[in-house]
Amino acid sequence: MSINIGFIKEITPDEKRVALVPESVKKLSDKGFRVFLEKGAGEKARYHDLSYKESGAEILESAKEALSRSQIILKVQPPSPDEIEAINPDSFLIGFLQHYKYPERINMMADKKINAFAMELIPRITRAQSIDALSSQAAVAGYKAAIIAANMSSRFFPMLTTAAGTIRPSRVLVIGAGVAGLQAIATSRRLGAIVEAYDVRKAVKEEIQSLGAKFLESPLVAEGAGGYARELTQEEKDMQHRFMADNIGRADIVISTAQVPGKRAPIIITKDMVEKMKPSSIIIDIAAENGGNCELTKPGEIIDYEGVLIYGPLNLPSTLATHASEMYSKNLLNFLILLTKEGKTLDVDFNDEILLKSCVIFKGEIKI
Repeated sequence: MSINIGFIKEITPDEKRVALVPESVKKLSDKGFRVFLEKGAGEKARYHDLSYKESGAEILESAKEALSRSQIILKVQPPSPDEIEAINPDSFLIGFLQHYKYPERINMMADKKINAFAMELIPRITRAQSIDALSSQAAVAGYKAAIIAANMSSRFFPMLTTAAGTIRPSRVLVIGAGVAGLQAIATSRRLGAIVEAYDVRKAVKEEIQSLGAKFLESPLVAEGAGGYARELTQEEKDMQHRFMADNIGRADIVISTAQVPGKRAPIIITKDMVEKMKPSSIIIDIAAENGGNCELTKPGEIIDYEGVLIYGPLNLPSTLATHASEMYSKNLLNFLILLTKEGKTLDVDFNDEILLKSCVIFKGEIKI
């Protein structure tokens, strides 16, 4: 007997992504899965019902029906209380769960014995690269951050030689060289800017330089587990402050991406640093959803501080919903292949590091 998979419209404000795209539905159908979706689930991401139907999916009139008929539910954003109510006990839910923000929803799912796996907890190991949704969505965010910066700036990014004289290129400083930071570097370079980058992990120096940017050498090293930076001590924060102040002051554009998993984003850009920036400079703080890297960031808002524009955008991947959904859908597809056998049986093997570390709830027990 085939496994039923369901997905629905995302109801979180400004969320345009969808969990599965038609290409992934076709692959699942070919493997023996039965796929249900709520009518219009992919419309905001520009994927229409006809494409899903042609890929083998069954279109249902309501979210409640799609959830209640599915053994596996795929989501982008965490499920709402009403959505949790519609999910059958012993079903599997896979998506970004944000357990630290919504503990009451985690408890609600545990009480219903819904088995839940969080895509943000996928370990950063080589074997999990095709499932790593944080990385796929961070690539979208880094690209979009550079485009937004160029759009907001009152300066050209590239050097221009014109009859009216030569225009010097903009100087862009990218803070944090994870997936989002590297994509911001690459995009800023494509737009013609002079790019510098800073990260407390020395291991990223070659990656930064390979993209044509200058790596800002610092005496500070803070390598963490899983390829992330670790949290800094107060002494290290003071050292970082002294090092960053002058470099930020020289930049026309600062794109900050630094985050520590499960914690508030570190404050790297302080008020006094902003005061050293030139009027008309821009700060794009894509860590805003987790508090922001800039002391003055207000999530979701653009503020003008002494001529410096500071923007903390939220949910950047949703602004490129078509491709962000395509990438996320492939992450989910690869996770499902790991979790099931031939589209017919579920195979939860906690000897597998990917399943073990991404599991939030199993058989009513909260695992985190």
